[in-house]
Amino acid sequence: MTDNIPLQPVRHKKRHDNRHKSGCCPWSRCCGMGDFRPRTVWLGRPDKREQRYPRNVINNQKYNFFTFLPGVLFNQFKYFFNLYFLLLACSQFVPELRLGALYTYWVPLGFVLIITIVREAVEEVRCFLRDKEVNSQIYSKLSPRGTVKVKSSGIQVGDLIIVEKNQRVPADMIFLRTSERNGSCFLRTDQLDGETDWKLRLPVACTQRLPTAADLLQIRSFVYAEEPNIDIHNFVGTFTREDGDPPVNESLSIENTLWASTVIASGTVVGVVIYTGKELRSVMNTSKSRHKVGLFDLEVNCLTKILFGALVVVSLVMVALQHFAGRWYLQIFRFLLLFSNIVPISLRVNLDMGKMVFSWMIRRDSKIPGTVVRASTIPEQLGRISYLLTDKTGTLTQNEMVFRRLHLGTVAYGMDSMDEVQSHVFSAYTQPTHELPATRAPAATKVRKTISSRVHEAVKAIALVHNVTPVYESNGVTDQAEAEQHYEDACRVYQASSPDEVSLVQWTESVGLTLVGRDQSSMQLRTPTGQILNFTILQIFPFTYESKRMGIIVRDESTGEITFYMKGADVVMAGIVQYNDWLEEECGNMAREGLRVLVVAKKSLTEEQYQDFEARYVQAKLSVHDRSLKVATVIESLEMEMELLCLTGVEDQLQADVRPTLEILRNAGIKVWMLTGDKLETATCTAKNAHLVTRNQDIHIFRPVTTRGEAHLELNAFRRKHDCALVISGDSLEVCLKFYEYELMELACQCPAVVCCRCAPTQKAQIVRLLQERTGKLTCAVGDGGNDVSMIQEADCGVGVEGKEGKQASLAADFSVTQFKHLGRLLMVHGRNSYKRSAALSQFVIHRSLCISTMQAVFSSVFYFASVPLYQGFLIIGYSTLYTMFPVFSLVLDKDVKSEVAMLYPELYKDLLKGRPLSFKTFLIWVLISIYQGSIIMYGALLLFESEFVHIVAISFTSLILTELLMVALTIQTWHWLMIVAELLSLACYIASLVFLHEFIDIYFIATLSFVWKVTAITLVSCLPLYILKYLRRRFSPPNYSKLTS
Repeated sequence: MTDNIPLQPVRHKKRHDNRHKSGCCPWSRCCGMGDFRPRTVWLGRPDKREQRYPRNVINNQKYNFFTFLPGVLFNQFKYFFNLYFLLLACSQFVPELRLGALYTYWVPLGFVLIITIVREAVEEVRCFLRDKEVNSQIYSKLSPRGTVKVKSSGIQVGDLIIVEKNQRVPADMIFLRTSERNGSCFLRTDQLDGETDWKLRLPVACTQRLPTAADLLQIRSFVYAEEPNIDIHNFVGTFTREDGDPPVNESLSIENTLWASTVIASGTVVGVVIYTGKELRSVMNTSKSRHKVGLFDLEVNCLTKILFGALVVVSLVMVALQHFAGRWYLQIFRFLLLFSNIVPISLRVNLDMGKMVFSWMIRRDSKIPGTVVRASTIPEQLGRISYLLTDKTGTLTQNEMVFRRLHLGTVAYGMDSMDEVQSHVFSAYTQPTHELPATRAPAATKVRKTISSRVHEAVKAIALVHNVTPVYESNGVTDQAEAEQHYEDACRVYQASSPDEVSLVQWTESVGLTLVGRDQSSMQLRTPTGQILNFTILQIFPFTYESKRMGIIVRDESTGEITFYMKGADVVMAGIVQYNDWLEEECGNMAREGLRVLVVAKKSLTEEQYQDFEARYVQAKLSVHDRSLKVATVIESLEMEMELLCLTGVEDQLQADVRPTLEILRNAGIKVWMLTGDKLETATCTAKNAHLVTRNQDIHIFRPVTTRGEAHLELNAFRRKHDCALVISGDSLEVCLKFYEYELMELACQCPAVVCCRCAPTQKAQIVRLLQERTGKLTCAVGDGGNDVSMIQEADCGVGVEGKEGKQASLAADFSVTQFKHLGRLLMVHGRNSYKRSAALSQFVIHRSLCISTMQAVFSSVFYFASVPLYQGFLIIGYSTLYTMFPVFSLVLDKDVKSEVAMLYPELYKDLLKGRPLSFKTFLIWVLISIYQGSIIMYGALLLFESEFVHIVAISFTSLILTELLMVALTIQTWHWLMIVAELLSLACYIASLVFLHEFIDIYFIATLSFVWKVTAITLVSCLPLYILKYLRRRFSPPNYSKLTS
């Protein structure tokens, strides 16, 4: 039976994340910041603090002034590659081991280190300047001297800070006062938790009642706050005023907080700072930036270990062939130094410079303007991404709701037919029902009237059933009081906890019915004729995640009619409204288009019915036991046989070209996961709308689970589904990961798409980490908010989208883009090119070094295994720099297909996921080519040389240089004018330098015809067979890209 598939519980060590317990800094304990403790904060008295608190600074830097040099050097020498060259250079201080001038070893190593240090320094300075910009934002602070300006970094615990509308909250604060008349304010928290809904926050009642904000400094009061922690949804504290009579004590909860990184959406607020710097909730939910090392660099490091193994073996063989005579152990070291070219030091230089060129190309690409490369060490990572994890709000969507459809069952109105709705609403208020045009036929009149009245009823219901408040602001021409008195359209702004509700009210305004006023007990609507309709609000039943609906009971002041209006999700409303045959089908149709569907219904109540309901409702609210259950039961007695008015379809507008970009990524073999802090319904709608989930794919919504048994059953149910997308909430995910981590990740990785909703920032990072551990594949995280920083820093590649609200994500990311659609080109073109070019460059540098090492081995074996260098002094340095560096490095400009073709055929990207451009197979092929060419050149020179040893050097070195230049030409797939210049320049440099190389090369011998034909013959034998093999391979087994270029 499939129902009883045994699931093995995970037995793994718990991850102990002590990051937040001991502070971020190892010296924090000495500074008095070691252990987080509860605190008493006196209002406006930072000097009365009981402990030291961290400075209020944002710091995304990897190093500080003192740790920069040690840190950079440690990160360089912890890899075998660089440590080997350091030991090699140091060995030249030992006289018995010295093989040549010191500069031949120290200059290349110094060059590598200087380039690395300069690159890291530039990135650190840029990071410092970006952080400084954020830390230098100016805020107003209340002080005994009045209102003073203070930088964000100068804010301390206990300061009274004034934050204006649309300004970022600079530190974690307790909300004391607001300029809003209703005594509350709205917060935009999408940068903190990813939720699109605005949050309502309430000030401390005692301080809100004070006549002015300055009075906050006159009272003796303090806030007792819990110790800093990572929970952004809860807070425990108290507010105490000592000089009151009697003293005032108020409990504080999450409703009284203003967390850093949120934005004030209404009014001007005053708050007292309770946490700063490293103790901010947003910072504690962010992991410390780490030094990322690319998979490509690790692979190259692995190849260098193999080359080092080969170096040791060759050295031992040479000494063994001497029968370990004399001081053989010194000979081993001399051979190790002699063949040290087998492990090329120039590989690191070339790759690092290549990365800088790739980063420069990304920044200069006019097709993706504004793209910034913050981590120039990992551009080739972009060419091997298997999993893309993206945020929703602000990344895939614009967080701007637009009303798209009104459906009445028999008729539907889209964006192009809203003028008809407008005319119906207009006619409802201008034509009395008894005055009908005489010319119109009776039947037609009846139908017309019915549709017109139904549209009017629907629009009126939408204009009434909400929690939106219109607010009037002065606009320079009209002051606030006058605007409020005359309901000035230009000065009106709608405030609500949900952008969906605002879009519905804005739509009713566009069709003629405008919400112009609202307070706790009444609402005013303006008709198209300018008449004001007054409604008394009798009851409001707010929306909750459990009920999935909201209701309102209003009395029309002009007629005295009492009406109960309700709107909610189709799953709950279907059982509340009267029977109909179209609701389910039309909801499905609209949901498939990615619209958020709400069902609107009404029920007329008599005065007696309402009075009876109110009595029962008040009684239920007074009960001590099972209050919420009793209240819900009373409300449900009203929610029966309601008249279905309409369906509304609202769309969260997607960012430009999100759908084609996701399709490109899917075709490239990249699996896309959406991790969002938003609601399940919203996330599912966006996934459908963005075509993250295709039309023919099923969606499995993982039921909420709280226990191990429930998780077991739900995982079994999910296991039976095939090729379906998974939607799971953060709470259920946590339960499943606790008991069945392996099974869940195994099933999720098989899904074409995964949507995780209600995700905490730390959960996003955990999912990235699990994907890396379970699959071993490369991940890329994309986000725009502060709540995405942990995920971005945990991923192999972090991409920040510059959002409307702050730049936290883009500052912490490895790459920063201005729009999500740029991601396609960043991966398909730049990622692919960077990886392929790096692979070609690294293998060619290894080939270049192995060629000369093979020649040295042949030379030593011919001359009785002597540890004597074949080429000395400048020849050995010039070979890997002046004579061959430019042509070899010009491979960073090579490309197999045009960027347009790479975007048109993303399947080309899929080939790279197998890691074929740099594998043990390609490495072995290049090793064999190097051994063949090195042997041919050396044996050819030995065969053809005439009397003097200096002729061997001349013939072999010239043949070697020409072979390298021809091999570069053989490797290149698309010629660039700089490549031709590099080839000719290198050849010219070699010919010109022969004048100065008379110590090593016979100038007169070079000018002879004998030299020319010998060099030509050797070079042809070493290169021609490879050209023929390349032609045959292209002819009979062409690679994928060649089919597209031909």
